[in-house]
Amino acid sequence: MNNTRRLVTLSTALLVSLALPCAAQQKLLPAQSALTFTAKQMGVPINGRFKKFDAQVSFDAAKLASSKVAFIVDMGSASIGIPEMDIELPKAIWFNVAKFPQASFVSSSFKSLGSGHYEVSGLLSIKGQAQHVTAPLTMTHDGTSTVVNGVLLIKRLVFKIGDGDWADTSMIANDVQVTFKLSLSGIDKPKAESGQPESIH
Repeated sequence: MNNTRRLVTLSTALLVSLALPCAAQQKLLPAQSALTFTAKQMGVPINGRFKKFDAQVSFDAAKLASSKVAFIVDMGSASIGIPEMDIELPKAIWFNVAKFPQASFVSSSFKSLGSGHYEVSGLLSIKGQAQHVTAPLTMTHDGTSTVVNGVLLIKRLVFKIGDGDWADTSMIANDVQVTFKLSLSGIDKPKAESGQPESIH
C-alpha cells in the first residue's frame, strides 16, 4: 500500500471512529492549506513542510462539546528543500517512515477565547509516541471558506525525533515550532460572540 492510500485509509478509519457527523460538508481544501515546521541547528532556523496531510473536521462554534477534528500527516512527505537533507528525514533516526508512516492529532476538547480565538486540546502521536497537547488557533471566514491558523510548540525528543548523537540539543534544539494553516469549506460563520471565554470538554 503506497503512502497516499495509507493516508486515505487511516483518515477514513479516524472519521468512522470519531463519528464526525458534519464531515461530508466540512472539507479540507489542500491547495489552500499548509503545514510547516521550524527547527534550529546550532541556532540557525531550518524551515520545512509536509506536502501531504488530511483533516477530518466536524466543527460548530455553538456546539463545541460535539466538535471534533482528526488530523493525519504523511511523514514521508516532509521536505526541507535541500535534497541531501530530505533523503535523511525518512530514516529511522529521524521520522522512521518505514515503521511510522503517519503522525496524527485527535482532538478531545475545544475552548472558546472569544472573537474567533480558540484552544484545541488532544492527543498528538508521532513516531509511536503520544502526548496530550494544546494549541491556540484563530478562525476567520471569507464567505466561501474558513481559514484556521495556529502554532504548536513541541519537544522533538519526546517523540524520539533525532536519536543517538542527534539527541544533543546543542546541535539540534529540542523545541520545534509547527505552524498550520487549514482552509476549510462547509463551516458556518458563528453568530456574534460575547467575547467571554468559554470552555467545553
